[in-house]
Amino acid sequence: MPVPIPRQRAIPAAEGGQAHAAPPHDSTAPAHEGSNTNHSSTHSTAHSATGHSATGHNNSVSSNGSGLSLLVIEDDPAGSLSVPELLDSAGKPIRIRTARNLTEAERLLTDDVHCILLDLALPAPGTAEGDEDELVALKHVLRLAPRHAVLALTANDDSERGAEAVRVGAQDYLFRDELDARLLSRAIRYAVERKRADAAQRQLTESRLRAQENARLERGLLPTPLLEGSPLRFAARYRPGRSRALLGGDFYDTVRTPDGSVHVMIGDVCGHGPDEAALGVELRIAWRALTFAGLCGDELLSTLQKVLEHERADDEIFATLCTVDIAPDGRRAGLCLAGHPSPLIAREGRLAELLPYEDGGPALGLLPRARWPRRQVELGGKWSLMLYTDGLIEGRIGQGTQRLGQDGMVEMVRRQIAAGLQGDELLEAAVNEVRDLNGGDLTDDVAVLLLDRTPGAR
Repeated sequence: MPVPIPRQRAIPAAEGGQAHAAPPHDSTAPAHEGSNTNHSSTHSTAHSATGHSATGHNNSVSSNGSGLSLLVIEDDPAGSLSVPELLDSAGKPIRIRTARNLTEAERLLTDDVHCILLDLALPAPGTAEGDEDELVALKHVLRLAPRHAVLALTANDDSERGAEAVRVGAQDYLFRDELDARLLSRAIRYAVERKRADAAQRQLTESRLRAQENARLERGLLPTPLLEGSPLRFAARYRPGRSRALLGGDFYDTVRTPDGSVHVMIGDVCGHGPDEAALGVELRIAWRALTFAGLCGDELLSTLQKVLEHERADDEIFATLCTVDIAPDGRRAGLCLAGHPSPLIAREGRLAELLPYEDGGPALGLLPRARWPRRQVELGGKWSLMLYTDGLIEGRIGQGTQRLGQDGMVEMVRRQIAAGLQGDELLEAAVNEVRDLNGGDLTDDVAVLLLDRTPGAR
């Protein structure tokens, strides 16, 4: 079921990669804004170089152009700090808000603010005079505004403190007595762009880490055949249809039980998404556990259908399945088909052919009380048994609508066996030829595995 997502603040322009539009420039309109009308000393100081008067209108940005907004946080009762008129790269005024303390700053820190200019001498709430941490105000602002660009303002003889502010998280630092329009405007633009670049790099890193983690998880969910003590040779190829995925809705497994029997299974959950891949893993693990518990044939498939019915996302999800249990002597096997293509067998001295499939049952999840008869087949002394999903036979041939189909697959494998291919080489050649006939990557998941019995071979 979907997980509720909490409502969040809109991402500011510094991180979202988009600048807010600026209102049309009017020579009579103020370029600076204050926190409220009671801060006359701060406003007069901030506007001394511009000749503009403060107003109380909201710092909203219209859609007629782009612009930047600066929040100045400083307590300057002497009025020594003068913020000049600032222009962005497009020649539009950079709007300025002022706050005398962090409490006012928190109220003025809306999403249309792009950059913060913080006086490092400003005390933070709850700190005592003489606090050893000289950057406590900066750390408070960084916690308060993690998505905004921050410029630190420090005294001319305190470059060490400014450098430490950058190490803590500010984008740059400026000297109080060297502020001019060109320097400050450039510093604001640089800080905003650096914050945006840092956010993009962080998102890219997080995406890569998630992809690596998903790959490790999917790799760990792929089966490891348990055939210790068996003379049979095993090979498999697996190609999910989902882009950049390692795991699809196809699944397979092979185990040897204590009595010497070898059990092999291949299946296909309808669909290609992560939910189908997860269901395929659940069915594979359930099959392995039930097989080791001694179940086979109709009893095994009936139990797997119950697992599918309880785990699927909706009632329309089904899965095809083919199971083969090979006797300890390797000469006979029991075959069960649940809506799945019949395996192909290549016996010594005979052409490769499909095993009988007339007695197959429906796919798992379609009929609540279905039955799956187990058919006994003779394998012979030396043989190769290939199980596959429909992704191997449903690829197109050329530009038309014709599909390869089972007959085309049989002819292809016969030709490859005649050329001397076997084991991994045979599977690789088969999958590659199907892809080439399709004119490119297959859209469906493809799983194909091969068991070989060659008496006397190591």
